[in-house]
Amino acid sequence: MALSFEDQSFVRAMLRRLLDERPGKAFERFFQNLMCARYPDFIDVRTHGNLGDLGADGLSLHDGKLYACYAPEVPDAAAVRTKFNDDLAKAVAKRGGDFETFVFVHNDLRGVHPEISILLSRARREYPRLRFESRGPQHLHRELCRLERDEIEDLLGCEIPVSERVYRIGLEDLQPLLEHLVTQRRTAASPAPAREVPPDKLAYNDLSPEDRDEIIFAMRYTPQVDEYYQLRRDVTERDEVALGFNAYYQQVKAAYQKPGEVLWKLQEYVAGNARGPRDQERAVMVVLAYFFETCDIFDEPPADWRVPAVQGAA
Repeated sequence: MALSFEDQSFVRAMLRRLLDERPGKAFERFFQNLMCARYPDFIDVRTHGNLGDLGADGLSLHDGKLYACYAPEVPDAAAVRTKFNDDLAKAVAKRGGDFETFVFVHNDLRGVHPEISILLSRARREYPRLRFESRGPQHLHRELCRLERDEIEDLLGCEIPVSERVYRIGLEDLQPLLEHLVTQRRTAASPAPAREVPPDKLAYNDLSPEDRDEIIFAMRYTPQVDEYYQLRRDVTERDEVALGFNAYYQQVKAAYQKPGEVLWKLQEYVAGNARGPRDQERAVMVVLAYFFETCDIFDEPPADWRVPAVQGAA
């Protein structure tokens, strides 16, 4: 059974505490336990005598992915560079035929270290046959929430309480973006014209006229979301958030039949289940309009779909 919004918020809070309390080998072991629970083909690689771990903390046989963990108590650019380069060199030399994608896993709640972005770009040029990815707390949260309730509780070391709770902020990582939008909306001399919506998408998803108008109005401010992500130090942050939106949208769409209810649950995903100030509620709609435009939430109509004709129209 899928976790509720409240349950997912609790899991996120407990995961953040766990990551803060378990650096180094403890984080590596948590990651291995999580991946073993999620994927039958995942092999957790342990250090063995003089062999070490041969540049890997885990291997996914089906996907051809090799995982290397980095979770220091205090992030350090030089240590990041050394760890990344050493793990990659050992993996290529000792396990070159075992993987096609090198995944660097970190525990930094603020996002991937800027040094990693540089290293990933450089590695893509040096090893053109390989793919490179980074994974952080948001990805781990999504993996956790796809497990059964008892498995999640076992990994977190605590029960998920069954009770009604009120949350002021749903997706905590989006709070800086919401604050940016509130500020920018107040200071902008004039908003941009609404950008073009993917053809017929509003009609295809059967949103009410009121919801359509609200989304279209919010699109006048979505360039400010682009501006925000361009200024972030973590170049993968936008993609991580988009993946989370898409995963939650798929879950909500399966549970709720009415498009308006789906939109309401997505608003709750961003802002929590308690009413906030009007400026923040407007900012939430800008975020949803942005990911609507990028097609991470709500479905695109098939190429041959046409808006149904209105009965009685001439």
